Amino acid sequence: MKVTPEHNERVANMKFFSVYPHYVTKVEKKGRTVAELHEVITWLTGFDDEKIQELIDRKVTFKTFFEEATLHPNAHLIKGVICGYRIEEIDNELTQKVRYLDKLIDEIAKGRKMEKILRVPKS
Repeated sequence: MKVTPEHNERVANMKFFSVYPHYVTKVEKKGRTVAELHEVITWLTGFDDEKIQELIDRKVTFKTFFEEATLHPNAHLIKGVICGYRIEEIDNELTQKVRYLDKLIDEIAKGRKMEKILRVPKS
């Protein structure tokens, strides 16, 4: 499935604060916690709980959200299909980052172990 410029624009302008409650609902419905949700957001972006709340309060777009983030060096290890798109084939950097986050949240909801979600190397 090809990502269109219009799709990329829609993703960039989505408000993080309006999507965040859906993330919470998705993980809690599957017996996971907001703390686990924040753990993956922190791993991917470098944001602590206070910064996540600040971004929600500021009603930032995903464009601003990821402009302020420091992406984890292992984020490129997030692969697979989410929302009908193969993450590693998305050529728009911002859309790919948003899909990274979607994939991590999906993995929480599917009950995957946190070490695997956070791409912890095997010792």
